[in-house]
Order: sequence, then structure tokens, then C-alpha cells
Amino acid sequence: MKKILSMLLVLTLIFAVTGCGGKEDTSKDSSNTSNKEESADKEKKAKYAIIVKNTGNPYNEKEMEGFKKAIDEIGAEAILKAPDQPTAEAQIQMIEELIAQKVDCIAIAGNDPDALQPALQKAMNAGIKVLSLDSAVNSDSRMIHVNQADPERIGRVQVEAIAEMIDGAGQIAVLSATSQATNQNTWIEWMKKELEKSDYKDIELVKVAYGDDLRDKSVSEMEALLKSYPQLNGIIAPTTVGIAAAGKVITDKGLLGRIQLTGLGLPSEMAEYIESGVCQWMYLWNPIDVGYLAGYTAQALVTGQITGADGDKFTAGSLGEKSVITVGDGTEVMLGDPYKFDADNIAEWKEIY
Repeated sequence: MKKILSMLLVLTLIFAVTGCGGKEDTSKDSSNTSNKEESADKEKKAKYAIIVKNTGNPYNEKEMEGFKKAIDEIGAEAILKAPDQPTAEAQIQMIEELIAQKVDCIAIAGNDPDALQPALQKAMNAGIKVLSLDSAVNSDSRMIHVNQADPERIGRVQVEAIAEMIDGAGQIAVLSATSQATNQNTWIEWMKKELEKSDYKDIELVKVAYGDDLRDKSVSEMEALLKSYPQLNGIIAPTTVGIAAAGKVITDKGLLGRIQLTGLGLPSEMAEYIESGVCQWMYLWNPIDVGYLAGYTAQALVTGQITGADGDKFTAGSLGEKSVITVGDGTEVMLGDPYKFDADNIAEWKEIY
């Protein structure tokens, strides 16, 4: 009997020890698996890079700010790069570095539309998604381009603005850049289409003048418009040189309140005219939004939501749904309406660009 009890006690101890050992090993395996998964997650964190034109460029800095905001929202890693000099050579070196780092995507504001092609094609051949923003590279060098604004909206919004300023009635003229400028001519065509609406039946477009984006010629053309059309009520200048020249002429001739002015201008150049009331408001684009849209476009490419093909759609964070469209021999994503600058925000923006 004692022998039987002794044997049962030994067996019980053996099973107890074996059971404890089994539980301990399982715990260790679970812990190791968890650590491996966490390590893998860290390794999988996507890397999104942006290369802007050069350091010390306030406009570019705002683009990078918007790009980083988007990438932070996505939960990926943002790599921000800017060469000391705005050259293609400096950007090529950075592209090579990013290829070596095996980033997932490169967004670039090109210093040259063609010189970057070999380096960017090398990046794409390595499986890196490539897009341009703001300053486009050629269509063979990228999958998609992020443009500042929709040409249709650029044209239409300027007509809407001048119509409001002149209370929907009167004569207007356009002071453009060169007669061959593709972007200017596209915007002007959309202006004319907008003016066909019944809302503008009391507005007459008397002339499209061209200042060739030269300050002195733009001033002369503005003066000629005032002389030829003494009843002129408003000017649309879809060029930064033209709108500044028009603002100067209106100011020098004491026509504040008599001639209304809007168009596309640099905040730094137009601040004095907006603050004086010569130009109630004008438009351009918000570089923060350009960078932000580029960030979400990059994510859509990396995750396969879009391929850069015409008709692709994706959601760009707070900017909402965006569509990819064919423009020329490539595809683009348009930011949307140009950004409005007025007396409420011009003091901030004139320090930026």
C-alpha cells in the first residue's frame, strides 16, 4: 500500500512539473510572436518623400508643411528634402539617395521638366511611386501631376468676382500675359463661357489686352484700356505681373472705387493694393493645400487606390474626393478653386510669398 501511494505521489509531481513547463513555454512563444509582429509593423511603415525646389523658399516650405500634415494623418513617415540651390542636379542627387533608402513614394516640384527624367524613371523601375506637384516634370518622369487649380474654375471664379464688384453691370476688360500663353488663353476661354450665362447679361467684355508679362508694357496696356474705354468698370488680370501693373495705374490715376480689379496675384506684390481697397480681393493657390493634396495622392498611388489613369478617384483627407483627369499627354489631379486673398488674410500671406 505504501508503495502504491509513493508511486501515485511521484506521478502527480511529474505531471505538475510537466504542466507548469508547458504553460511557461507557451507564454514565451506568445510573447516572441507579439514582438515579431510589432517589429514587422514598424518595418512596414511606409516612407513618403517630398523634394521641393530649394531651401529658404517660403512657398515651398508651406508645401512641405501641407505634405507632412497629410502623411501624419495617414500614419506614415514623411521625409522632407530641399536642395540648397534650385537646380536639377541637386534634385537628382536627392532622388538617388531616396532610391537607396527604398522609399515608397517621391513627390517632386521639378526644377526642370526634362532633366530629372533618367533619375525619376530609375526610381519608378525600382518600384517607387513618383508624382510631381506645383512645378510639373514631363509625363514620362511621373505617374501623375498635382496641379494647383482647375483651369475652368480659375476662369469662372474671376468672372464671378468682378461681377460682384461691379454689381453685375458694366464694361470689363482682361489684361493678360502673352497672346500665346496656353494657360492664360485657357482661363480666358472659361471666362468667356461664364459670361454667356444670363446672370451676366448686363456685363460687356470689351477687350482682351496683352502685356506680355512685362511690367512696363502691362502698365501701358492698362493706360490704353482706360483711354479707349472711358466707361470701363472693371479689370480681370489673370497674371501676377498684369494685376500688379493694373493696381499701380489705378492708384496713380486716383481711380480707387471707380475701376474694380481682380485676377491672379502674388500676396507680397498685391498687399498694398488690397489694403488700400484698389483690389478688394484676388486669387492664387494655397501652397499648404497643394502639399496636402500631394500627400494623399502619394498614399493613393502606394496603396493601389489609383494607378494614375484617367478616371481614377480617391479621397484626399479634408479636401474630399478627387478625380484623375487627362491633360495633354499625362494625367493630373486638380486642387480645385483658387485661394482667395483679401483684407482679412493678406497681412499673413504677404510674408509668405
